[in-house]
Amino acid sequence: MTDAAPAVAQNFPSASPRPSLDCPAWNVPPADALALLKSLRDDSGYDMLVDVTAIDWSAEKSPRFTVVWHLYSTTAHRYVRIAAECASAADPVMPSATGLWPAANWHERETFDMFGIKFAGHPDLRRILMWDAYPYFPLRKEFPLAGIPTDLPDPDIAAGMKAKVIPAPMAGGPFVATPGGAMSDAEPRAKDESWNEGREKK
Repeated sequence: MTDAAPAVAQNFPSASPRPSLDCPAWNVPPADALALLKSLRDDSGYDMLVDVTAIDWSAEKSPRFTVVWHLYSTTAHRYVRIAAECASAADPVMPSATGLWPAANWHERETFDMFGIKFAGHPDLRRILMWDAYPYFPLRKEFPLAGIPTDLPDPDIAAGMKAKVIPAPMAGGPFVATPGGAMSDAEPRAKDESWNEGREKK
């Protein structure tokens, strides 16, 4: 495998270097994304798709959404990052990479589920973590850290449990590990949240 940078610069003049501290990275227009990914796979040895994810820069930014692919060479043990910006914030769309890597299927479904970004050409684009009728996208900037109380989708289950989906606590989980030393030897203990409690524990 050779360094991908000269090939990217020569064959994809629309690609521009992307600031990165850990691996080579490029920004590319959505129309060129699949061709660049295919070239990196076939010509530069990046044979493994590690993940597909996205960035929501916030509703005030334009473009708002950026899709990110991480590739890995199993022979040269190198990573590369490719990013493309969605043209529309109201209806973000990116070409599907499932024709290059079957593993893109679930990655793209998760990105669609969490960010609401559609992948054109995906064979079965539907939610993978939340139910189909869930009205929110949990990794968008406007989604609160504590979550949003939401009715369970099945009325029978909701009636039997007499509960709604409970938002996560803002302060984090109920346990912490003792600081210092090996984590494997640390004994989890209840987090001190007395500052946040209405009455003292008994």
